[in-house]
Amino acid sequence: MAVGPGRRGVIAFFVTFCICLVALAAALSVGWIVLTLREIVPLLLGSIIFAAIITGLILNTTFLVREIRLNEQQDAFVNAVTHELKTPVTSIRLHLETLKARGAEVDESKRREFYDVMLQDSDRLIQTIEQVLQAGKTGHVPQHQARVDLGLLALDCVELTRTQRHLAAEALDMPKRPSEPVEVLGDPDQLRGAILNLLDNAVKYSQGNVHVDVEVGRARQDLAFLRVKDRGIGIPPNETKRIFRRFYRTPWALTQRVKGTGLGLFIVASTAKRHGGRAFAESGGVGRGATFTLELPSAPPPPSASA
Repeated sequence: MAVGPGRRGVIAFFVTFCICLVALAAALSVGWIVLTLREIVPLLLGSIIFAAIITGLILNTTFLVREIRLNEQQDAFVNAVTHELKTPVTSIRLHLETLKARGAEVDESKRREFYDVMLQDSDRLIQTIEQVLQAGKTGHVPQHQARVDLGLLALDCVELTRTQRHLAAEALDMPKRPSEPVEVLGDPDQLRGAILNLLDNAVKYSQGNVHVDVEVGRARQDLAFLRVKDRGIGIPPNETKRIFRRFYRTPWALTQRVKGTGLGLFIVASTAKRHGGRAFAESGGVGRGATFTLELPSAPPPPSASA
């Protein structure tokens, strides 16, 4: 998340102010030590008090800087969500007004095209709303758990994303399909949402050069994985962990003007954590694509199989 010039100035002020106060406290501490060098109790008491003051100043400044950065990220999130909601609503309204004003002049093929566009915009609205709702469920343990075949679920999500994004089979594919079921225990809807967010992220950051491969398998007997690899804009080496934070978007992504709310990968990481797994990213750097991996504990064998 890039920090604006105004807030950078505020952060610089607080950091400088803290340094000055720490330097002043240190000077006073040294003076106190010199004056009370031969008196043990005042010396120890003064040293403890000054140490506490310096620690408090550092902690207070750290908290203020974090709050400023969080406010910046929340502002960017509000702007992004507003745009993500306003754009499809405006499009739907425009098409409806056209149909209302010139309905008799619009032929059947054009009318169907308008309907398709409005349905796509409606799907975009629903997706944005679902992202916001899912982001608010970060600490909730899945209430509905079932045995889920991760391979079949991933294939279903691939086909859905391919249809919604109008992609060719080679642009988004699952070339290495597991020869046997890769089952995990979890909430099917939450897992579906996480996979769809990974696919949407890969397609979005490919910026037209869409070539995304999906793989499902087992890292070992008790661990299943889903891996999404793209050839998009890549991730700077120091950003691979930060991108899973709530509202966070890399400065590089912002310069590329890629639309987003900063919630997709946060939802992926939160879903993985709720299911006892983890999510992580790997990238060779800017312009070299990225690989996102979702790891989940494998489901235990069913009772019939272990009997």
